[in-house]
Amino acid sequence: MESLESLNREIVRCRKCPRLVKYREEVAREKRRAFLEWKYWGKPVPGFGDPRAQLLILGLAPAAHGANRTGRMFTGDRSGDFLYQALHRAGFANQPVSTHRGDGLKLRNAYISATLRCAPPANKPLLAELENCRPYLLRDIDLLRPRALLALGGIAMQAYLGILKDRRQIERRAAFPFRHGASYELGSGLPKLFASYHPSQQNTFTGKLTEAMLEAVLREIRLFLEKGSFA
Repeated sequence: MESLESLNREIVRCRKCPRLVKYREEVAREKRRAFLEWKYWGKPVPGFGDPRAQLLILGLAPAAHGANRTGRMFTGDRSGDFLYQALHRAGFANQPVSTHRGDGLKLRNAYISATLRCAPPANKPLLAELENCRPYLLRDIDLLRPRALLALGGIAMQAYLGILKDRRQIERRAAFPFRHGASYELGSGLPKLFASYHPSQQNTFTGKLTEAMLEAVLREIRLFLEKGSFA
């Protein structure tokens, strides 16, 4: 029987996308001046979190000098700093700081996945690359069977809705428009879908996404999970 652990071992070995393999390994060799002493991860980044999580958090892709350096989703960059502080305040993480894989961070009732497991050049994945990575997300979902899914950004949300449409679990993705703070009951047995702007520097530095905005979404998710069972 497949486990998250065995799936993550497979993800780390993946070389399906030549463009992404070349880029992630180049970044790992050349490094950023601030991280010259680091041994970069330079491989696909597996999921991370509580294997019994009721909440699945779906991001876009590893950052070139963030998760591509540290080997853990949302670790080592300002997006991760913003996200993990919010998760800690909402009770989903044991600490607000995430710097490297051995820093003691543990998620509580939450698991982080992504639509793409390798850092893409200019943060712009190609459609074919997203398609290559899609089976890994499918398997994360099937193994976790979460009660809630938090999509960080419109691309992540559309990727998830696309999976449900292909599985004929919803009819139209357009019936569930992306907006920050939106939540949708998608049907019996499916996780409730929550949406937030992605905690990218572009969003957080401009105030498009504030700490209070993200914390409000996480509080809503916690209240939903505390109710008990699927709708």
